[in-house]
Amino acid sequence: MRQSLTLVLAGLAVLAACADDTASGDGRPTVVVTTSILGDVVGAVVGDAARVEVVMPVGADPHDFAPSARQAEAMAGADLLVQNGAGFEAGMDDVIDNAVDADVEVFTFADHVELLGDDPHVWTDPSRMADGVQALGARLAELEGIDDAAISAQTDAYLAALAELEAGMDDVLAAVPAERRVLVTDHEVFGYFADRFAFEVVGTVIPSTTTDAAPSAADLDALADTISEAGVPAIFTENGQSGELADALADEVGDVEVVALFAESLGGPGSGADTYVDMMRTNAELIVGALN
Repeated sequence: MRQSLTLVLAGLAVLAACADDTASGDGRPTVVVTTSILGDVVGAVVGDAARVEVVMPVGADPHDFAPSARQAEAMAGADLLVQNGAGFEAGMDDVIDNAVDADVEVFTFADHVELLGDDPHVWTDPSRMADGVQALGARLAELEGIDDAAISAQTDAYLAALAELEAGMDDVLAAVPAERRVLVTDHEVFGYFADRFAFEVVGTVIPSTTTDAAPSAADLDALADTISEAGVPAIFTENGQSGELADALADEVGDVEVVALFAESLGGPGSGADTYVDMMRTNAELIVGALN
């Protein structure tokens, strides 16, 4: 009996020691990232040199997502907090402000790219993403305790992947003739894509860069007229979000397809959009299929 008790106490001591080791971490810095898209990008650049925690789950609406208390605590304790910025994470602005007040360093992706007005959806253009990734890699390399040589190599590798992605998208999208390069989307999300790949956004179901606004009946009537006059064959909505307005609009116009793209969040495993690069390739292919 005494021997058994001794073994139990020894086991508890080992578990306590393991818990202490876990709590203290493994010496790597912690990077907390707001969105699933940027989480994938940061993970590719940082590799195993840091621990990466993503706040928003796949499929979350980033415009109104609010972090849990545990996530807010993680943000306030990060060695680096990475956000998109430009008003994109409006639902967590207070939490980000609290992290700043706690002296957390914040890297704002939108500060390192050329913005189109107040549009925060910079990732729909791979070339702008490359500008942000260059600055991100330099900032990650400054973190205490990080392997800066590994960060430099991984940044270069990811920039090469983005260049390959951009060239591949050019090739895929070349199948769409100039007169058919018109987009109607559920809200103003593909402006950077249109700017880079020579498309025109002729209308949006929700006339806003967020999903929080609501169109009027007059707005929808005007958009229906635009779709009919331009001969637009498809309305592009966001995967995982309600497309009821787009469906109703397509029914009103007639002979218009509603196609779901991955716009503000990655997709789940097997979706074809479980990484940023895959997401962009999949979107390009879906756009070509709908417009041709």
